[in-house]
Amino acid sequence: MRLIFWLSALSIAYVYVGYPALVAAWSRLRARKPLTTGAEVRAFPAISIVIAARNEAARLRARLENLLSLDYPGDRQIIVVSDGSTDATSDVVAEFPGQVDLVWIPPSGKASALNAGVSCAMHDVLVFADARQTFAPGAIRELVAPLADAEIGGVSGELLLDSEVMNRASNVESPVAEGIGTYWRFEKWVRRQESAIASTVGVTGAIYALRRSLWRPLPPETILDDVLAPMRAVLAGRRVVFTDRAIAFDRAASTADDESRRKTRTLAGNVQLLWLEPRLLVPFVNPVWLQFWSHKIGRLAMPYALLALMASSIALASQHPVYALALAAQCAFYLLAGYGACLEWRAASRAARAQLARRPTPAAASWEPTRPRKGVVNA
Repeated sequence: MRLIFWLSALSIAYVYVGYPALVAAWSRLRARKPLTTGAEVRAFPAISIVIAARNEAARLRARLENLLSLDYPGDRQIIVVSDGSTDATSDVVAEFPGQVDLVWIPPSGKASALNAGVSCAMHDVLVFADARQTFAPGAIRELVAPLADAEIGGVSGELLLDSEVMNRASNVESPVAEGIGTYWRFEKWVRRQESAIASTVGVTGAIYALRRSLWRPLPPETILDDVLAPMRAVLAGRRVVFTDRAIAFDRAASTADDESRRKTRTLAGNVQLLWLEPRLLVPFVNPVWLQFWSHKIGRLAMPYALLALMASSIALASQHPVYALALAAQCAFYLLAGYGACLEWRAASRAARAQLARRPTPAAASWEPTRPRKGVVNA
C-alpha cells in the first residue's frame, strides 16, 4: 500500500509541478532564436481559411466580417464548410459573393468538414478558425509570420478567455469561468515553454496555421483534430510552435456542466489519439516523446492516481503522521472543490431569479375571468 501511495503522489507531483519546472529550465538551456514576427516579413503567402460550421448562421455574419477586415497583405481565401446545417448558413455566405466559398456536406462531424474544406483550398498555407471566436486585427499576420522559417510547419495562436465572465442577465461572476481562466493561463505557459524547446503538443483549434503539404486527411471519427493534425506535422520532422502575438478572443465556459462536457471530450480525444496515431508513443519516432507522455498521457492517468492516493492515504493514515497529513490535505482540497460547486450553484440560482424578474408581467386585466356579454354564453 505504501508503494501505491508514493507512486501516486510522485506521479501527481511530476505532472503538475515537476514537468512544468522541467520545461521551464529546459527552455532556458535550449534557447532557440525568436520566432519571426509580422513586422519582419516582407512577402506574405496566400492563405486559405477554413471554418467548419453547423447551424452557426446567428454568428457567422459577424465572424466573416471580422476575417475580411483583418490586416493581412497576402491573398486570402475563406472557406465555410456547412456540416449538414439546417439553418440560414448558406444565405449568410451568399451575402459575401466572391469573398467566401461555401462547401456543403451531409452531417459528418468536424473532422470530415475540415477534410472537405482543405480539399477545396487553393493556397499552400491553411488557417483554421471557428465560427464563435473573434481575431485581433493583426492575428493572421502574426500567425503566418513564423512560417518564414522552413523548419516550422505549424503555428498555434493564443486564445484569450474572458476571465471575468458575467452572466448577461444578472452580472454575476462565474466561479467556474474564473477557475478555467486560471487553468488556461497555466496551459498556455506550458505550451510556450514546449514551443521554445521544440514543438507544442497540440495547438489551439480556434486559431492555428499549417502548411498544406503537411496536412493528412483526418479519420472521420477524430475528436481532437487540433492535436492529431499538428502532431502528424511533428512526426514529419517539422516544428509546431506557439505565438502569443496572434490572438483570438472567446468566453470561458460559465457553468460546471459546460466545462465537464469539454473535459470529457478532451479526455476521450486523448485516449482515441493513441489508437489513431500509435507512433506518438515511440521514443525514436516522436521527436517530442517526453513532452507527449508528460503532457498528454500523464494527465490521462491523473484521475486514477488521485483515487489511488486517497485510498492508500485512508489505509495508511493510522500508521504515520505523513499519511494522516496527506489524507487531511486531500479532504481539505475536495471540501474546497465542493464549496466552489456551491458557489456555482448559488450564482446560477441568482442568475435564474434575475432573469425571471426581468420578464414582463402580463397586464392585470388579462388575468381576470372573461365576463359573458348579454346574449353570449361561455362554453
